[in-house]
Amino acid sequence: MRALHWPQTWYRVSGLVRSLVIYWRPGRQRGLRRLYAPFIGKGDLVFDIGAHVGDRSVALADLGARVIAFEPQPGIRRLLAWIVRARAVTVRSEAVGASSGMVRLAISPSHPTVSSASGSWRGAVQRSNAGFRGVHWSDEVKVPVVTLDGLIAEYGVPAFCKIDVEGFEASVLAGLSYPIPGLSFEFVAGALEEGRGCLARVSALGPYRFNVIAGEGRRWWLDSWSSGAWVDDWLARGADGLQSGDIYAVREASRRAPTGRP
Repeated sequence: MRALHWPQTWYRVSGLVRSLVIYWRPGRQRGLRRLYAPFIGKGDLVFDIGAHVGDRSVALADLGARVIAFEPQPGIRRLLAWIVRARAVTVRSEAVGASSGMVRLAISPSHPTVSSASGSWRGAVQRSNAGFRGVHWSDEVKVPVVTLDGLIAEYGVPAFCKIDVEGFEASVLAGLSYPIPGLSFEFVAGALEEGRGCLARVSALGPYRFNVIAGEGRRWWLDSWSSGAWVDDWLARGADGLQSGDIYAVREASRRAPTGRP
């Protein structure tokens, strides 16, 4: 008879429930559609890297995008595939990084949204961000890695690419060698140098303007779209004390940046 490991099972179930409560709360889909609408058009290709429980994949698909969603956590990926089953979303199991190969993904069963392939990031946020003091990455899975350049060769250039991979964002961007119209990447207090590295990489690809969303909100933090140098200085000064958020980048040559607050 197969042994039951109730503590591990409870942590996994509670982690899934926590993610569903956070990312599928009432009204969130409407706000996400308003946020993303200026960046994409009907039929556009979008990459959702770190799709988790699919809230953003669904919002993007409902705007008419063709979404390629990446989620390497096996249990989360099965739930994601069920959530997006009736939409134009392709679910893939790879991580995305600087070069093709394999990577070890550390999983927190009770906080699956912060599972990470970056050991340095995990150490930094546990030391410097109080919100991570209770997080334990007790599981691990080895997953294949593909690159953004390889994905573009396979699917074409995306209109937008969302990157939220818990400290692996700079590695994702290192696998991109030319500019795309729009993208976003996460930053987290305690590891703001990761965000600055992402900003430098995007700026090196071409002329972009930037803005910020705080946490899981949908309102622009900055009054206007700003230069990479300005946002880099903002991060260096502590990002106004924000615990986390996303930096959005829009290429100047094909700018679709919103002019107001979503």
